[in-house]
Amino acid sequence: MFTKTIAPLLLAAALAAPALAQTPAAAFQAPNPLRVAAEAAYPPFSELGTDGKLKGFDIDIALAVCERLKTRCEFVQTEFDAMIPALRAKKFDIIVASMSITPERQKVVDFSDRYYNTPARVAARADSAFDGTPAGLAGKKLGVQRTTIHDRYATAMFKGAQIVRYAKQDEIFLDLIAGRLDATLADSVALEQGFLKTPPGKGFAFKGPVYNDPTFFGVGAGIAMRKGDTALRTAVNAALASIRADGTYKKLNDKYFSFDVYGADLTKK
Repeated sequence: MFTKTIAPLLLAAALAAPALAQTPAAAFQAPNPLRVAAEAAYPPFSELGTDGKLKGFDIDIALAVCERLKTRCEFVQTEFDAMIPALRAKKFDIIVASMSITPERQKVVDFSDRYYNTPARVAARADSAFDGTPAGLAGKKLGVQRTTIHDRYATAMFKGAQIVRYAKQDEIFLDLIAGRLDATLADSVALEQGFLKTPPGKGFAFKGPVYNDPTFFGVGAGIAMRKGDTALRTAVNAALASIRADGTYKKLNDKYFSFDVYGADLTKK
């Protein structure tokens, strides 16, 4: 089995907020529990804490949505490349896993409105002689997480590089440190906070430009659900709007980031 059910997480009192009176979400009867697919290898968005429980920005967003829908989240830890097939097979109800809203994915699942949007970048050893461009990485080994927008972009645009695919981003970091890879292409925030600013990431740095072509990278990360689940989609969107309106989103944002991740322009960093 590629999934395992994580024990339902209790909603934190810090996420408590007024009920969604007079909104579509108020009348919607959400499944209880609401089964949520999540990944545990993508800090600061999703990871396992020392207590063995899921934590991260994705997890807190899911908990806040469940609170608004007056239900509880039951997290199902799932590898990213298995999420959409498992969603369609009704293994869970929604995906909250930094999944970008792209035209390709919208053919098979529906998405909520975005809940954050950040660009991609290349990271490599700081003292490496090449830059993070298609020309600079020609003949180099470039690690990407399988079936992600970064995999798709690297395959299309970094044709001279040897693309090496992994199930999890943290596996890429291990091979990068060991010298089995020359570089990786991934979300800029996940790279910076999940690797470059950690002790194992010492000596590594961003290389080359920001990549944010919406043709490949979409319009931000959304919550995925099965095609045609209109009532759930409407309720989730109302919940996200409420979270942003009452300041809950900002509190969660500031817990993890020093900038507005909802529409961050990292080209200015």
